[in-house]
This record gives sequence, C-alpha cells and structure tokens, in this order.
Amino acid sequence: MTPPDDEIREEIEAHLRLAITEKMARGASREDAERAARQEFGNVTHVAEVTREAGYSLWLERLSQDLRYGWRALRRTPAFTTVAVATLALAIGANSAVFTVVNSVLLAPLPFRDPGSLYVASFIPTNIPFELPPSLDDKVYVDYRRRATRLTTITGYQQQDVTLSNPGEATRLPCGLIAATFFDVLGVQPVLGRGFTADDEHPGSQAVVILSDHLWRTRFGADRGILGKAITIDGVPQVVVGVMPPGFDFPDASELWSPLSLPTSPNISTFLSVVGRLPADATPAQALAELEAIAQPKPPDPRARRGDRFAARVIPLKDAVIGSGRTPLLVFAGAVGFVLLIACANVANLLLIRSATRRHEMAVRVALGASRSRLARQLLTESVMLALMGGAAGSFVAIGGVRALLAIAPLDRIPRVDEVHVNGWVLAFTLAVSVVTGILFGLAPARSGARHEPQEALGQGARLVSGPHQRLRSVLVTGEIALALILLTGAGLMIKSFVRMRMLDTGYNASGVVAMSVELPSTAYPDSTRQRAFHAQLLDRLAHIPGASEVAAASFRPMSQVGVMGSLVVDGPVKPPDQYSVDKPVVSTGYFTTMGIRILAGRDFTPADRAGAPGVVIVSEAVAHQLWPSEDAVGKRVAEGTGRPGPVKWLTVIGVVSDIVQDGSLDRHSTVYFPYLQTATRWMTFVVRPASGVKVASAMRAALREVDPAVPAQSLETMDQSMMENIAEPVFQMRVLATFALLALLLAVIGTYGVLAYDITERTREIGLRLALGATPGTVLRMVLGRTAVLALLGAGIGMAGALALTRLLSKSLFEVRPNDPSTLIGVSVVLFLAALAAGYLPARRATRISAMTALLHD
Repeated sequence: MTPPDDEIREEIEAHLRLAITEKMARGASREDAERAARQEFGNVTHVAEVTREAGYSLWLERLSQDLRYGWRALRRTPAFTTVAVATLALAIGANSAVFTVVNSVLLAPLPFRDPGSLYVASFIPTNIPFELPPSLDDKVYVDYRRRATRLTTITGYQQQDVTLSNPGEATRLPCGLIAATFFDVLGVQPVLGRGFTADDEHPGSQAVVILSDHLWRTRFGADRGILGKAITIDGVPQVVVGVMPPGFDFPDASELWSPLSLPTSPNISTFLSVVGRLPADATPAQALAELEAIAQPKPPDPRARRGDRFAARVIPLKDAVIGSGRTPLLVFAGAVGFVLLIACANVANLLLIRSATRRHEMAVRVALGASRSRLARQLLTESVMLALMGGAAGSFVAIGGVRALLAIAPLDRIPRVDEVHVNGWVLAFTLAVSVVTGILFGLAPARSGARHEPQEALGQGARLVSGPHQRLRSVLVTGEIALALILLTGAGLMIKSFVRMRMLDTGYNASGVVAMSVELPSTAYPDSTRQRAFHAQLLDRLAHIPGASEVAAASFRPMSQVGVMGSLVVDGPVKPPDQYSVDKPVVSTGYFTTMGIRILAGRDFTPADRAGAPGVVIVSEAVAHQLWPSEDAVGKRVAEGTGRPGPVKWLTVIGVVSDIVQDGSLDRHSTVYFPYLQTATRWMTFVVRPASGVKVASAMRAALREVDPAVPAQSLETMDQSMMENIAEPVFQMRVLATFALLALLLAVIGTYGVLAYDITERTREIGLRLALGATPGTVLRMVLGRTAVLALLGAGIGMAGALALTRLLSKSLFEVRPNDPSTLIGVSVVLFLAALAAGYLPARRATRISAMTALLHD
C-alpha cells in the first residue's frame, strides 16, 4: 500500500533527529547540527514526493503481479473457474435484477419537482368492509384547501375510465380528473399548449382535455395541430388544450386529463386523492394535527352513519404511490440476498478445497521468501477476480431477469413499472456486490491458505489433512441448508395458499363463461328507459350468437373488483346490526342459471319483474340467515337506505340463492340482487356460456358494435381469466419465491455434494484401511450418509427457527394458511433432508469402492 503522508513525514523527521543527534555527539552545536543534517538530507518536500511515488509504483506493480498470477491460476483450473463464475453470475444477476426493480420503484425519487416535499392528506373511515386509498371527502377537501397552512398549494385528483370515440374505433382509456392547480403543485407542465385554469373548473365552461405524449403519438400521429381541435370523450366534444411531456402518466397510467368537477348536491359526496407541499419550516406531525382539527366534523356530519370512525394520515406521496407494493419487493430482495449468501458459501467451499490442493505451491512460495500477508493478498485477489467475472456475467443475467420479472408480474400491480430499467445505479450496485462478495467468500480461504507451514507441507508431500478446514466447510454447508430451508418454506406456504385458492368453492360454476363489461355514456344514455333498451337489445343479439347456450347480465359479476354496497331496512321487528352492509348487484333473468348459482328457495326473476310492477329482490343465504334466522325469507320485505321508507319503496324477497365469492378477497358476501328491468344502471357485464369448444369472444364484440359502435367493451375475458387476475399478485409472489427457493436448493445440494466428495478424497487412506481391516461397504456407506444426515438435520433445525421468524412477512399474501403451518415446515424439511442425502449418496457409493491398494498409494 502507498505510505500515507503523515507516515512519510514522521519517517523523514525521524531520520533528521537521528542525524542531528549523531552530529551533536561529535561536538557540534544544535544549530550547526540541524543545518548540516538538513543540507545532507536534501529537499524534504522532494524526498517526500519521491517516496510517495515509489510507494504508488510498488503498490501498482504488486497489484499487477497479483492480477497476472491470479489470471494464470484461474486459467489452469477451467472447471473450477467455470463453476464458480456460473454460480456467482446466477446469484449476483438475480440480486441485480431485483435491485433494478427495487431501485426504480422504492429508491428513485418521483419525477416531479422537489418530490420529497409532496405529501398526501387522508381522512377516511376505518370501519367499512373495503379499503379506501388515502383520500379526503370532497366537502372536507374544499374546507381543507381553504384553511390549511401547514400543507401549501393543495390539489386534488381522481381517476376514471372514459370512452374516446374519435378518431378511430371507440376505446376505453384511463383519465385523470384533476384540479386546476394539479400540474403547478407537481411542478410539471405541458410541452405543448397550456394547463388548466380555474375557469376550466366552472360548470358550463367549455370542456377541455390534455393528452399524454403516448396517446398524442399513437392515436393522433404526433400532430402539433391537435391543439384547439375537439375530440369526443364519453359522447361530449372536448377541446385539446395541451400535451404532457414524455413519460408523465400520473395518476395511475393516465392517458389524458380533464378538469375535476365536484358534486354540487349536499347529499352526494366523493373521495379525492389530495396532495400538497410541506414547507421546510413545517413537520408532518404538525400537518397531521391541523388536518385532524379541520376534518373532524363539528357538529357530526348528519350523512355519517352511527359508529363511523375515521383515521387521519399525512404521508409522503411516494409512499401513497407505492402502496402495498413495498412489502413484496422487500421480501424478494431478502430472498435473493439469501441466494447470494448460499452462492458465497458454495464458492468459499470451492476455494477452501482449492487452497488445500495448493498447499505445496503455497509452501514453496513461503520457503522462497513470500510473506504470509502477500499470500493472503494473492488469494484474496483471485477471489475478487472470480467475483468480478461473475458480476460481469451477472449483468447479462440481470437484464434477462428484469424482463422475466416484468413479464410474469401482474398487470398494474408493480407501481412505476415504466421506470424499471437497468441503469448506471444498477451497474454500480452490481460492481459493489461483486467486490463485497469476492471479499466475503475469499477471506476464509485466503486466511487459511496463507497459514500453511512449509516444513509440514514439503515434508508430507501432497498429503491432505482434515481439521479446521473440514469444520469450516461443514459450517458453510450447514448455513446453506438453513438458508435454503427458509426460502423453501416461504415458497411452500405460497404454493399451499395458491392450491387453497384454486380449490375454493366459489358458489358458482363459471368455467368457460365469457364476460364482456360495458359502461354507457351518460350523454347518450341519460335515463333508465334508454339504458334498459340498450341492455335488452344487446342481450337479444348475444342470445342469437351461434354456440351461445345461455346469456345473462349483471351490473358487476363475481371477481370484477368493483361493486356497489349499501345498508338495508327490514320490514318487521328484526333490525339489521349496526354497520350492516350488503352487495347490491343488478342482474337479468337467467343470471343464476348461466352462472351456476343455486336457487335454494323461491324463484328467479322473470320478464314480468319490470318497471311498474311490484318491487322484488333475491337475497343470498347469508342475508336470510342474518335477518330471518328461524323463518322463511321468501315473502319478507326490505328496502334500501337507512331511514324508514314509504310504502311504495318496499321490495319483496322472492328467492334465496347460495352465497358466492364476489371479489378478490375470496370471502363470501351477503348479497341482495335487484332485477335490471326495475333498476337503472349504466354499468353492465354480459355473460355468455358457450357450447363446448365454441369461441364466442369475437362474436360478442361484433354484437356490441351492431347495437352501438360508439360504446366499447371495457373488458372481454373468460371468468377463469378473471379469477386468475384476482389472485395474480400472490401467484406472482409464489412464482418468484419458488424460483429463488429452487435455485437455493440446487446450490445447497451442489455445495453438500462438493464438500462430501472432497471429504472422501481426503479420507481415502482411512476408508481404504477400514475396508482392508474388515469394515463392510454398508458400514462405510452409513458412515458417510450419517455425516450428511448430521449436516442436514443441523441446517434444517437452524433454518426452521429462521423460517418461523421470517415467514410472518408473508401473512398478508397467504390464504387459509398460517405462516407457521406445521405441515409445510415438516414437508419442506423432509424434502431438503432427502435432497441432502441424495447429494451425499454418490460420494458415499464411491467411498465403498475404494480398494486397499488405492488407499496405500494415495498421497
């Protein structure tokens, strides 16, 4: 290493003091001695510079020698080098791939001006059966924007899908509904045209829209003359006033933006996402206290239900954008980190074995004058070279790994997915991991290799002895098995959870059923008469599709991730519990038959249940048991709302059907079904059960175009696809964890095999003598497998303790499976134990075939 400046200065001063002392001993005065000593020594600064340059030159020369020697040593053992580099490439590449996603999603700042000062304000009810994103009621938003002082320049936004009718075929697009201050708060402005103004928010003003760069280029051919032209959105002409910069699609991959319009009726409310900037002189705690003071209704809001509870939050915008995506990514990062540790243990074992085979070489170098520190540095240089080679190959693995991760990731479940790519930070991470990894797995072999005694090594030839090396290799294998068991347990829990999901009795049989969702624009279908006419006409067209055996419709079908919930009033002495809420889908005649939902009592809806006829409903089994536990529900009366309705609002229960799984929570909901001929709705999903082997999707789309070409299908998929979309996130996590777990298992098996195979080589003389003295092959086999079993059991015990502690992180992703599920823990332990025995069987069989002559000749 280069001598530090302080050391050089101290050394020069020591030389001068010694020369001065000698001259003073000869009778010179101190002043004369100092002057003479400095004249003889020469220019101190020049000497320091020469010394420094010599240190650098020596250090670079030694490094060059170590690199050249290390490269020759690695080339002499191509099999070892290939296995080590391939192992590290897989592990480092997998880590770099996961880091690419983590860096883009969790670490990189949002692409806004001063993103760290952007905070989301939220005040939402906590005692509701579904989860709301961080948001504010529109009435609270208006008051908060007017009175808040801790968060400044507050803005609000929502997102909804809209229909773009021209130019080209009608299509559904995500649209951001934003306040006029939205772009100012984020610090992003259109690259063409202008943003919104306060006048654009006023009712009756000209409808305007801003396009994303992607939509402008793909749909409008990057026409700069689009500004000022009108396009039709949800049946309403809207003038294009701006185009956003490339890459901007906030919120939630929006393709266009329209001014936010708040409800004007005091009885109607909506929730908005609300963002503001936190000044440097304010804290999130101060902003939270202010939000609570402003948002808490005083007096209580008469619209609120009894027992409503609210929670106030002020969180960074980045946390709100990431949402629930943080935990899975951190789990993946931890899992792939375990894989890297296993790979390090594997390569460390390989290097320990290699250093043992090089004992004679190291002893000769020591005998010729090489210092032990020089030997350790040489061996450490070789391990870092291996790691850098593995890191270079791992960069290509990372590129493929990122593509694979994004390919199997569920759509729209990874936030900021468009920003995920390999960049300079990822390459720097790969380099850093490579260097640290090289040092990590190279320290023990380097320290061990430099401790060889030349007399022992040269005197005994190439005989290999056990001892500390064997214990260290055993510790590394035990650690590999423990880490592999933790990953296998996580993967096993996810697989078991997935199997439970797939085996779940949903209460309906929708196998093969094709569903097409449609939303009617309010401008073209403003009233219930036109909406029912459209639905009836499309149902008739779908019924005449060749191969369509059954046809029906529902306002929201099972697994649609949307729905309408509300409370009920019951006619009679029975009162629903506080906060009692039910799903309220609107369905057509024949819906229960088409979907395979059993009618347990009463009858289905008929065409006679139309507007003007007595109001009727059908309830699910859970509603019947909850409201009329010991009575027949058919004939009972209910009504919507929380207050006592007038006589004309009573709805008679005409049937009871089985409970079904309605959404992605996979829970069975209490449901009240309404006939579509008596209830207006602009949202409807049409379901067709085709005859066996018949494809009906294209015919369904054609039927929709025949009824109204300006109305696009929001989605068109089979119910099986819908089910998989609802469980896509846990399936994605299962696939990733299973991949890492299998890689960890493979590395652990290879490591176990390598250590046992080398142990057999070390003990060839001992085993041969045992066999010559009467030991049977079975005894030798049991001896080797017994050592394997001890390592496997010890590793499994440590791994099981780690699994019990770490698998709790997966609890939110598991379905009907506990994180400490004993059957999974036992099953995974058995699999790993058998895999370790299988890895030890081949070396054990080879040990039983050692002859006495081979043992005596073994050196």
